[in-house]
Amino acid sequence: MIEGKVVLLTGGADGIGWECAKAYSGAGAFVCIADKNSSGKEKLRELKGSNHLFIATDLVKEKNVKNLVDQVIKKYGKLDAIHNNAGVAHPSKPIHTTTEEEWNLLINVNMRSIFFTTKYGIEHLQKTKGCILNTSSMVGAIGQENHAAYVATKGAVNALTKAMALDYAPWSIRVNAVAPAAIKTPMLEAWMKEQPDSDKMNEYLDKLQPLGKMPEGDVIADVAVFLLSEAARFITGCILPVGGGAELGYRTLL
Repeated sequence: MIEGKVVLLTGGADGIGWECAKAYSGAGAFVCIADKNSSGKEKLRELKGSNHLFIATDLVKEKNVKNLVDQVIKKYGKLDAIHNNAGVAHPSKPIHTTTEEEWNLLINVNMRSIFFTTKYGIEHLQKTKGCILNTSSMVGAIGQENHAAYVATKGAVNALTKAMALDYAPWSIRVNAVAPAAIKTPMLEAWMKEQPDSDKMNEYLDKLQPLGKMPEGDVIADVAVFLLSEAARFITGCILPVGGGAELGYRTLL
């Protein structure tokens, strides 16, 4: 479906990003993972195929992202897709108790990084009529208590996705977002530990999805492959929920 395509994947060293990296390579793509966690480089050998790339970098710094895109073009000569997956979820608190440092970190990682990858990647996507995929969250559409700054960034990602889709449609560049609910990842586990009753949180999240318990990140990866492929060639500006029905409304969880 995406065989031979070059995919720049941010935040791909673990969690949903790593599942996407495996799915992209399994579908025949060349994957460039950009992540601040340099240990992710050792995992490249686990990907199917060869000629993949790992670049350890801080995505909130403009010069780093420019250099990142330059390295991708130098190695592959093209860029077919950008998957903006890098994100942070800390802190889990209301807005009035959020520090300026915490606020800035969330804004920088969850939004500023998308700004930079688009700024330096768009000319290359024009040449390939490529696409952009943003990892959002169900909470960006419905909200979540005690998680205000994170929710704000994901709501902004949703709005940004739609605006980008309109701006780049004349160049045949598609822009979509995938919106997970509860997915078993290191980031979600860290979030659960911040909750007042963390011991019961896992049980609660397992009941959140009508289709069943919290899945692994592969359910997101399968959708991501679809959205980057020609099978989704007439889909743009879509915020696609992948939450097992969690977004459908109130349910009895007892």
